[in-house]
Amino acid sequence: MNIVILGCGRVGSTFARMMHRDGHSVTVIDIQSEAFRRLGAKFRGNRIVGNGIDEDVLKRAGIETADVFIAATQGDNRNIMAAQIAQRVFKVERVIARIYDPVRADRYRQLGIVTLCTTTIASGLLRDFVTTNEWGLDKDYSAEYLRLNV
Repeated sequence: MNIVILGCGRVGSTFARMMHRDGHSVTVIDIQSEAFRRLGAKFRGNRIVGNGIDEDVLKRAGIETADVFIAATQGDNRNIMAAQIAQRVFKVERVIARIYDPVRADRYRQLGIVTLCTTTIASGLLRDFVTTNEWGLDKDYSAEYLRLNV
């Protein structure tokens, strides 16, 4: 697979290393060149310095031939914008955006963007472990959050 990842923080860099190790073509975009140090010396994928909501930067990263686009920056707004551009402008087949705000994650999910809301996932896992002493790894915590009627 050809994978483009926006954000070289803890999640983006770990995912990039995993997918590169598994033999996939990986390009990572980050606004700060120092972030690429997280990739380590063995990472042979591409590194692009730039803003992931800039179409020219996305083109340099190979978005036009990407099978997967992951938006994993620290900012919900940037992740959503980049995901929408990847999905609607460049027609990337599989687009996922990490969103911290559960309400926003649900709204964008309803608009057809696959979202990963680490806030609801972590909260659900913690609750399950505290109450049952087991991790509920097979649950959809995003759906459960919606039942809270927030």
